[in-house]
Amino acid sequence: MQITADAKVADVATADPATIRVFQQHKIDFCCGGKIPIAEACEQQGIDTDSLIAELCSAQRESVAGADWRTATFAELVTHIQRTYHEPLRSELPRLSAMMTKVVQAHGTHLPETLLPLQRTYEELQAELLHHMAKEDRELFPEILRLEAHASSGQPGGWTWIDGAVSAMEADHDTAGAALAKMREMTGDYTPPEWSCPTFRGLYHGLSELEREMHVHVHLENHILFPRATARAHEASASATA
Repeated sequence: MQITADAKVADVATADPATIRVFQQHKIDFCCGGKIPIAEACEQQGIDTDSLIAELCSAQRESVAGADWRTATFAELVTHIQRTYHEPLRSELPRLSAMMTKVVQAHGTHLPETLLPLQRTYEELQAELLHHMAKEDRELFPEILRLEAHASSGQPGGWTWIDGAVSAMEADHDTAGAALAKMREMTGDYTPPEWSCPTFRGLYHGLSELEREMHVHVHLENHILFPRATARAHEASASATA
């Protein structure tokens, strides 16, 4: 797609995944907050719009063709999300939690105004994410796969429920995004003190990577899987009543 100042951040990231790296480098939200023009996002971050567009176009030209999730089957996209994000998160979240506990035990008295709120926010986020992924894997994703199978076999059913289910998942994403942003703010962009130990530094690095991966994860669901599934559901419902 042509990248202009008026193009929506999320649309650019969806059309050209190679641009995601550029948005991340400039701390531009391309997932939950990505439905704004590039010019507006640049103004918010104090970035020159023309310079950012040049970077995005460069990434676009240099990208290597990979999977186009806009045209992949729902089964392929769901499998990718589960294997790339859900399964790793189920082991990474407890790992970071254990590191957080060690850091708080060792340094909580030195930085109580940072580490104690950070731990509370993280533990709430972890619980919410685990519950959220369980709902997707056990309820929403199987129904999306059933929708694909029924629509392709010419057996459409009533699928209007999907609007509410998707809205609930997107609301969870907004909550998670706010928690991630809060943790970055309270840690000064995950900048550890000079005296911090390797575990402290590893924790901050892990939390930063968690945020980076979550942005891509949510982007795939909010801007690709959910809109496609919703559109397919409405088509199926319409054909059932025709």
